[in-house]
Amino acid sequence: MGIALPDQPNYAPGRRLRCIVLLIVSSLMVTATWAQTPLSLPFFDDFSTGSAQAGRDRPDPVRWEPGSGVYINNTMAINHPTVGVATFDGLRANNQQYIPNNQLAQGYTDTLQSRPVTLAGLSAADSVYLSFYWQIRGLGESPDPGDSLTLQFLDRTGAWQTVWRVEGGSPNNNFPQVFIPVRDTRYFHAGFAFRFRSYGRASGPFDTWNVDYVYLNRGRSRADRFVKDVAMRQAISPLLRRYTAMPLAQYAVNPAGEIADSVTTDINNLFNTFNFTTLRFSIRDELTGQVLQNDPSTASELIQALSSQRKRAVPRLTGGFGSATRASLRYTFDLLTTDDQNPSIPGVNLRRNDTLSAVATLDDYYAYDDGSWEFARQIGPREQVAVRFILNKPDVIAGVRMCLVPIRINQSGQPFTINVYNNRNGLPGQVIYRKSFATQYPTTRNGFITFPFDRGISVTDTFYVGYQQVTTSDTTQLRIGFDKGSLFGSQIFYNGGTSWAQNQQSSALDVQGAFMIRPVMGGRPDTVVTALPEPIPASSLSVYPNPTTGLIRWNHTQLRRLEILNPSGRLLVVVEPGRGQQTLDIGHLPAGLYLIRLSDGQRTVVQKLIVQQ
Repeated sequence: MGIALPDQPNYAPGRRLRCIVLLIVSSLMVTATWAQTPLSLPFFDDFSTGSAQAGRDRPDPVRWEPGSGVYINNTMAINHPTVGVATFDGLRANNQQYIPNNQLAQGYTDTLQSRPVTLAGLSAADSVYLSFYWQIRGLGESPDPGDSLTLQFLDRTGAWQTVWRVEGGSPNNNFPQVFIPVRDTRYFHAGFAFRFRSYGRASGPFDTWNVDYVYLNRGRSRADRFVKDVAMRQAISPLLRRYTAMPLAQYAVNPAGEIADSVTTDINNLFNTFNFTTLRFSIRDELTGQVLQNDPSTASELIQALSSQRKRAVPRLTGGFGSATRASLRYTFDLLTTDDQNPSIPGVNLRRNDTLSAVATLDDYYAYDDGSWEFARQIGPREQVAVRFILNKPDVIAGVRMCLVPIRINQSGQPFTINVYNNRNGLPGQVIYRKSFATQYPTTRNGFITFPFDRGISVTDTFYVGYQQVTTSDTTQLRIGFDKGSLFGSQIFYNGGTSWAQNQQSSALDVQGAFMIRPVMGGRPDTVVTALPEPIPASSLSVYPNPTTGLIRWNHTQLRRLEILNPSGRLLVVVEPGRGQQTLDIGHLPAGLYLIRLSDGQRTVVQKLIVQQ
């Protein structure tokens, strides 16, 4: 049903309003009818049409009930059957924990529930089976014994019955396939549905499970595990040679030198016989619509049964983008198969998983990550992490974008510092800029928060951006999103308290991936700063005794501001100590636990304080 608006440039406001209302009502009616109409067999989803981008990382509402916290992506799994998986963990769709501020809380977390599927009129003789692939952990956090993934069927009384369950334990890189028969008469009704549920730590992205290639149909058997489907699979490697994103002005200095020699992915054959495929590769600027490269199909190539095959393309971009200030380069592999003529899943066009793309952004920032994290990493109060960036020409840093991940305890408002370092013989040198910020979490998974600098920081060649945890309590909670699939791990540097070491070159830190830390470039340059004084140790920014009966002291003579808050964050006391002041009487506060925030203008520390009467 559709309603056409009058084809007139100007019409009465009242009429316009009536048309808008009719459109909304019509849309709601169609949606309601759609949601109530049972689906027919076959039911199939390989999660290939989603992505890790906000708004496209949720299950398809055509097949699945809305409201799920399940995350659709192509980065969390290892050796998955086809492009795209459904990932279960302890985060809701709004990027919040199911149970915040309770580190060890356990419970049911993500649920993936199908829309009703009519099995009315069928019986056990119709040989109805549900099959799927599953994986424990992948690139996420490993479920422990006692954690679980379950599959349930909805019977005709409206009760959910568990038909399959697997517990956590030793992870592996396999994707076993499971076949569940539908034989009990209580399932053969018009409102049949099924759902996957994860159980585990509910205070963050713990206990990860991946599910793929869900297929429900009649006329099947346990031997029905081969599907005539050749599909794209692994995420495509970066189009840029040194980054996943970089400022267009920096790229324009040497376009040919910034483009990778080749980009790669792989395809997977799910059938038990060989097949032939061809491949196309293209690059398109999404902002202008201009096609920058469109290669013809490659020669037909054989792929063996039940095997994967590496695919490679050579990008040919050598020029700039004129007066443009931004470009968004979507590069795409399109696999040409005969999957749309597939008889093994009637009514399902398996060409849906034959296209795979990625985006290289040329804008105002640098990045080594692909825009999605698989987990998050933390550092302690005396540790430092920095990421190296190498310029093509002098520039100005205006701020930093970071992806902070909520885990265990909500640390909103907790201070941390962002540091910019100069270069000293290939390692981070002196701090040329430091600023304290309050922890903020994005409202979507993989979202970024921009932390603006109060002045532009001029840099000429190589610089490093990092962060420090400044509180001495709850130091394990501030975590930065970490892209485990990144190839640029050598750009990370770590300081455990005495000296800097390059990642993957020292046992102090040896990880594969990239912190989701992105310096934002451009803006008005400030005076070049050679170095800032080294920070005063956090231990000197503290008060004592603790507990106290009312009088507190501090040794730091440069303390500029002292704030006392209750545990819910309400500000109770604000003091800017006078010259020589190193004590404060807080005996008027009721006995209990408080947070005390101290700042010397360079560092901010939050300390827990107990007042006794």
